[in-house]
Amino acid sequence: MASSSQARCVFLGAPGAGKGTQAKRVAQGSGLTHLSTGDLLREEVKSGSELGVEAKGYMDAGKLVPDQLIIDMVKARIGGGDSAIGESGLLAASGWILDGFPRTLPQAEALDVNLSGDNALTHVISFAVPEEVLMGRLTGRRTCLNCGAIWHVEHKPTSKEGVCDQCGGELTQRSDDCNEAIGKRLEVYRSQTTPLLAYYGDRGVLKEVDANRSPDVVFQELLTHMQ
Repeated sequence: MASSSQARCVFLGAPGAGKGTQAKRVAQGSGLTHLSTGDLLREEVKSGSELGVEAKGYMDAGKLVPDQLIIDMVKARIGGGDSAIGESGLLAASGWILDGFPRTLPQAEALDVNLSGDNALTHVISFAVPEEVLMGRLTGRRTCLNCGAIWHVEHKPTSKEGVCDQCGGELTQRSDDCNEAIGKRLEVYRSQTTPLLAYYGDRGVLKEVDANRSPDVVFQELLTHMQ
């Protein structure tokens, strides 16, 4: 990727579209920082923090955590970390991929307040997958409680059922990957996140990827879009 370490990206897609997996893969090969708000929220829930307790109710119900909580969490986490939003509220010069944020127009507008000039977004990638495919991906997904590795009972099974091949940890199904919660999550995505496609399309930074293909094919197309 040309100037990959300076890319400033948002990956958009419904739950199960593969944006998180691809964000990690792109980041590993490019020097970009991968910032997953979903992972950060789950860490807060696991830690039992005040934010985690409040967020857990929304996540278990398949609903979005309120905008202000997400915005405050992203700024606080990145501001105290190694490479992004600092005390000034601006993202640092190093490149990054935001995965799972923004999810609503108010979040996108709040992000834009902190991004301008050399810090402006360079890429927004939308991962398109039919909803029936998403349902199958999510209901079969299993996550390692120890290392966070993601597996699938059909598409990426482990050698021993319920045990992570990577570290030997216990696998679990996330509470928001049950059928009822998935239906709610997809409904929320349609109503609250889909409008971002027009929002970023008007800015000329949006590209769409057909993510209903093999991960390797999707990855190669991502590299062409991010040049």
